[in-house]
Amino acid sequence: MVSLRRNPEYVPVPASFAGRTSRFPSEPLWCPPPPRAHRRSSPAPKPVGAPSARAPPPPRRIHPWQSMAVVCGNLRRFANCRSMSTHALSAKTIQNAYLAQHRLRTRHGTRYPSDFCSLHTRNMHSFQECRLSLADISAKWLKTTSTPWVSFSQQAKISCNAALGSSVVSSSEKVDFLKLQNGSDIRGVAVAGVEGEPVNLTEPVTEAIAAAFAAWLLNKKKTDGVRRLRISVGYDSRISANKLQNAVSHGITAAGHDVLQFGLASTPAMFNSTLTEDEKIHCPVDGAIMITASHLPYNRNGLKFFTSDGGLNKANIKDILERASRIYEESAQGSIQELEEASRGVVTNVEYMSVYASDLVQAVRKSAGDKEKPLDGMHIVVDAGNGAGGFFVDKVLIPLGAVTTGSQFLEPDGLFPNHIPNPEDKSAMKAITQAVLDNKADLGIIFDTDVDRSAAVDSSGHELNRNRLIALLAAIVLEEHPGTTIVTDSVTSDGLTAFIENKLGGKHHRFKRGYKNVIDEAIRLNSIGEESHLAMETSGHGALKENHWLDDGAYLMVKLLNKLAAARTQNSSVGSEVLTGLVEGLEEAAVTVEIRLKIDPNHEDLKGGSFRDYGESVLKHLENAISNDPNLHKAPKNYEGIRVSGYGGWFLLRLSLHDPVLPLNIEAPSNDDATKLGRAVLAAVSEFSALDVTALKKFVQE
Repeated sequence: MVSLRRNPEYVPVPASFAGRTSRFPSEPLWCPPPPRAHRRSSPAPKPVGAPSARAPPPPRRIHPWQSMAVVCGNLRRFANCRSMSTHALSAKTIQNAYLAQHRLRTRHGTRYPSDFCSLHTRNMHSFQECRLSLADISAKWLKTTSTPWVSFSQQAKISCNAALGSSVVSSSEKVDFLKLQNGSDIRGVAVAGVEGEPVNLTEPVTEAIAAAFAAWLLNKKKTDGVRRLRISVGYDSRISANKLQNAVSHGITAAGHDVLQFGLASTPAMFNSTLTEDEKIHCPVDGAIMITASHLPYNRNGLKFFTSDGGLNKANIKDILERASRIYEESAQGSIQELEEASRGVVTNVEYMSVYASDLVQAVRKSAGDKEKPLDGMHIVVDAGNGAGGFFVDKVLIPLGAVTTGSQFLEPDGLFPNHIPNPEDKSAMKAITQAVLDNKADLGIIFDTDVDRSAAVDSSGHELNRNRLIALLAAIVLEEHPGTTIVTDSVTSDGLTAFIENKLGGKHHRFKRGYKNVIDEAIRLNSIGEESHLAMETSGHGALKENHWLDDGAYLMVKLLNKLAAARTQNSSVGSEVLTGLVEGLEEAAVTVEIRLKIDPNHEDLKGGSFRDYGESVLKHLENAISNDPNLHKAPKNYEGIRVSGYGGWFLLRLSLHDPVLPLNIEAPSNDDATKLGRAVLAAVSEFSALDVTALKKFVQE
């Protein structure tokens, strides 16, 4: 008989926060309860049959041969103990039982008919019904947690319920997989507890997506369907990372393919693993999956996919999600056939970040004539935002000789307690700027959660992000490739255009928002004979031709370090003024603002139509309106929305790539000029009742 301890003094913790390195958890782990000051004001009465007040013995291992029916029977009785302490009723308790019973077999799975793979779901449905009965309790427990307890030192405790205690939809329930698409990525809610945000990136859903990617990849490789693929899997610091890694690995191995688990990794490193040639670490891999949701809140997560050709595009993601939907439905029907043991994939743990980081180190050394420590004595502080970028200190800067004291938030913490890990966020940039000034550092570097974006701060506290960072990288690239085209997103400034074309002698090609759009446009230009070596967004995404068009925040910072290292071979006392000097002459607007005008998709004006159609009608009306204003001039070449110059500045109104929103960007030399531009937009769009112009009205009134 399986025994599940009912002691309310203990709650389970996922393996990732207890130092476990095994492929799938094979037994429940336990962590201390939250501090008494943050518990319910009155203790819950002792449940019938609960152990005495003495310290509880360790939990009994749940062996794979024990019946699922027995496990569920115990869990149902467990759930019926109404006097149980609320936090002891976490769905994670069920999750531990499920993982121990159902996933102890580390190479387990089935193959689906036709062109795609399947998941092994035998004995799954009755257990999921049992889990569903406790799902809401986990969410309620999380919402009652007091703010002081939600800190990085307590992350393991909150993760007991949040990381793996999310509501899991039965695989017999219909799931709209296409709603998980976010352009060229997959994004969803992976952790319960936030009101109005039900979990939709569940483990069964994730397994189906992983199996679908393996099928898609097999088809792309045009094999005979027999070849075993190798797919690398990594994750950032999110609290749901470990459970999704297990689900991804399970989905791939169930399809008969092998998995390399990299653990905590960066998005660029995952792509790099498709290029690295080192059979000792089983590279190159056929494909890679990064588990991340960039800078989004702790309850979100997602998946990014790579092959040696780069990241997948929107059409690829749609294809994979359609395959995943079919896999999910067939698994629910039980129309599957289990693979023989020898045919199932295996999981191997690989320490890859050291390999990736060593390439960055070698790039800097090469720029300095192969000097071992080209940054010797230079003081550089890093802000990793509690994401995956902490490696840059120990594995890149210190080997190059840099002093890194004052670096902050290097510890992975998926609750992001210090600031949003986003180089565009004002509080994040303020944090790294203050760190530079407090430590009298030569340079500051900041990364987003998965290290595909970055920004910098010079020794004087001047931010090198957005237009400035693009100008800086453009200056470096145009020294190496004179006259090349710099591709950017649509919200870059007129001052940047003048800087690139008039001072640097390059060509500025302003395209659409979306890092994948910008990168693909640069690749397209090269294919038709127009040389381009840099594609960059104001968000901090930047890709270089020399780096396989990968948007790599760490590599962007290496380009800056290369410049510094080369300069220090001539004069060891130089610092970040070398970089600051490269952007002298960049004209910057005194006023820069973004206002988001939301479309109500349920408004009667839409009449059942899409928000995209409504948004396009708003843009068309604005275009007609500004044509009658002699002070406003539409941009002659524009690829997104309506861009207009006037009053010494400009505005851009465009439709969001994914959401029912019309972002309005305004840049002007003064508040008065910015207000005039805002009023011109307001006059044109105010008649659209489904468009919320409250923020714009407030801006022009102030």
